[in-house]
Amino acid sequence: MALLKKINHRAQTDKNSGFGANANSYGGRFVNKDGTPNIEKRGMHLFRRISWYHTMIDLPNWKFMSILFAFYIAMNFIFAVVYYAIGIEHLDGIEQSQSTLTQFGQAYFFSAQTFTTVGYGHISPTGFLTSALSAAEALIGLLSFAIATGLFFGRFSKPTAYLKFADNALISPYGENSALMIRLVPFKNTNFTDATAKVTLALSFEENGIQTNKFYNLKLELDHINALSLSWTLVHPITEESPLFNFSEEDFKRAQGEILVFITTFDNMFSNTVAARSSYTFNEIIYGAKFETMYNRSQDSSKTVLHLDKLNHYELVNL
Repeated sequence: MALLKKINHRAQTDKNSGFGANANSYGGRFVNKDGTPNIEKRGMHLFRRISWYHTMIDLPNWKFMSILFAFYIAMNFIFAVVYYAIGIEHLDGIEQSQSTLTQFGQAYFFSAQTFTTVGYGHISPTGFLTSALSAAEALIGLLSFAIATGLFFGRFSKPTAYLKFADNALISPYGENSALMIRLVPFKNTNFTDATAKVTLALSFEENGIQTNKFYNLKLELDHINALSLSWTLVHPITEESPLFNFSEEDFKRAQGEILVFITTFDNMFSNTVAARSSYTFNEIIYGAKFETMYNRSQDSSKTVLHLDKLNHYELVNL
């Protein structure tokens, strides 16, 4: 109830947030720091509620490559077992006098040559079953490499907003008052234009004995810029119209709130609109601080230098 009295009732709530008002139905934050929804889906079989294409496209590089290598090794191992079960004598080129391990190894490498359609010719299948199995393996290998090629292309060509958000949002001096400030920066050699930002405040508090979520659209000093080449600090002036107008440092520490940030911009390379999201819980907001400048003129004054390592740098100030 104390928090409810602190909220500026002149601020208009946002009913288009996409989240419900019943706070008891939600656990943790609404949006993770990396922009993904903080949601775990249940009630349906795993193979129906997961898009394997999206999963493979979004996997980290090391996991993606590990899955490809594991699949390649496993498939060849399975086919080698089947070749060995049919009979090594049906693989012309493998000496019968060799040890079992050596024979199986030769069957495995014959499988690898067939799977990749290399076919060195040192070993060849004889008999109907072995020939049919090698023909089926060659087809499976072609299809597998076609799928892997498509996944590689999808990962490299996926439109991605290469934007990085600062770890903390700040409450900083702004004119005669203060402002909420959130900084972001393009960190790769991309060209962004027509960047638009939307910031939403989510508050959870007790109202009439019921735990309630309320969402407020925070007005920004600038919510659109023509070119996003340097760092961009989103500034929400905490004026009499802001829902944060009456909040003190202690209120930010006690209240259960979250700042949701949504960015859309046009990437000239992809020739497509890309989006990025992030969020800041109230314990990730630094009260009484301001960001340090991230860019400066080069020594010969020929260009502007953007220091990406200064994204999270700030200094404490008095409010």
